[in-house]
Amino acid sequence: MEQTKKSTFKLLFYLKKNEPKKNGNAPIMARITIDGTPKTLGTKLEINLNNWDLKYGRVEGKSAKALGINQKLDNIRARIDTLYEDMMKHEGFVTAQKLKLAFLGVGVMEDSLLKVFKKNNDDFGKMVVQGERSESTYYKYKIVYNHVTEFIKSRYHRDDMAFRELTCDFIREFDFFLRIDKKCTHNTVWVYTMPLYRVAEIAVKNGLIRKNPFEDYEISMKENDRSYLLKENVESLLLHNPSKQNYEIVKDLFVFSCFTGLSYIDIKQLKSTNIQSFFDGHDWIISRRQKSDVASNVRLMEIPKRIIEKYKGTTRNDFIFPVPTNKICNSYIDKLVQELEIVTEQKVTFHTARHTFGTMFLTEGVPLESLSKMMGHKNISTTQIYAKITSQKISKDMDLVSHKFSGMEAAFIEMENEIIV
Repeated sequence: MEQTKKSTFKLLFYLKKNEPKKNGNAPIMARITIDGTPKTLGTKLEINLNNWDLKYGRVEGKSAKALGINQKLDNIRARIDTLYEDMMKHEGFVTAQKLKLAFLGVGVMEDSLLKVFKKNNDDFGKMVVQGERSESTYYKYKIVYNHVTEFIKSRYHRDDMAFRELTCDFIREFDFFLRIDKKCTHNTVWVYTMPLYRVAEIAVKNGLIRKNPFEDYEISMKENDRSYLLKENVESLLLHNPSKQNYEIVKDLFVFSCFTGLSYIDIKQLKSTNIQSFFDGHDWIISRRQKSDVASNVRLMEIPKRIIEKYKGTTRNDFIFPVPTNKICNSYIDKLVQELEIVTEQKVTFHTARHTFGTMFLTEGVPLESLSKMMGHKNISTTQIYAKITSQKISKDMDLVSHKFSGMEAAFIEMENEIIV
């Protein structure tokens, strides 16, 4: 089989000289020949006729443009070679037409990467309309779909690709594309690989690929400093009389989040049916997080219970609160922080309330395991971030007072030195 491949499979790059463009450039074509049958395809590349090396089928010279085009031609050759070997391995035969269509991503692929990705996005969009999924997550999925589409076109010069080509190398190259071409931060790259990971899971489930290529790819979210308020800040906000009436609802929702750990979208989707009495005689919020679909069970303390009572009958449906948009909430919270002259290291947003819940209740002695269940975290390692935050706070507090003991420390050191002498 290997001997047959060497004697029958050829790939040649050449210029389409009979169709020069106004700028003097000619399209670079590729000719695949298998068993004497040729098929041609465009590479979407072009070069001036005078700069083409006819003998070697490459651009002459060492200019940045020449090196760039030659690199792309090498990429095309490597991709076609890989497709050929893959077809021979799994199907036992290859024709020039079949290889051409596989490279172009048409005809032979009933379930191609972008086709499955788009269907997944369409299904997700339907769930958003029904209120079962987050609009922001759907927006992220659409962005990633566009990035993958652009990546395939720029890197492989094609409109789609077979799932068998979704390899770990593809993922690493896409990672590089996001960081360099799209100038994404590390954490954004992490976020943007999750939708592609989901599509790969679908492909494994449907038998399109045998193994999820993400098993050989490692990336994790870097821990950013998380903004949070101190207990005394929450108390000041609770007792504050806002300068504008419109701020009142946002203030109450923010405080509600500080005492329940619910995020903006979880509060927006909160219904009266989520409030249930348990064996202990207390009311609980029984829900599943919109973001992760993980159970989040929180016992209602007196403050959030009174906030719920305050807004009874203000909505026309089963939702508990008349929640403004996230943009409005963040804007009003910023105003409230300014009115109270609260100073924080990071900007305070609505999500700060969730982080405040984590740090405040952990500081007051709630065990990490209990906090993890209340916050609806998939892994307790996520909750441990709040333990690190509280430890950092203790360290900073000690830094503030340590200098007050410098005189005592100096006297002690002097006494110890005298004893040693």
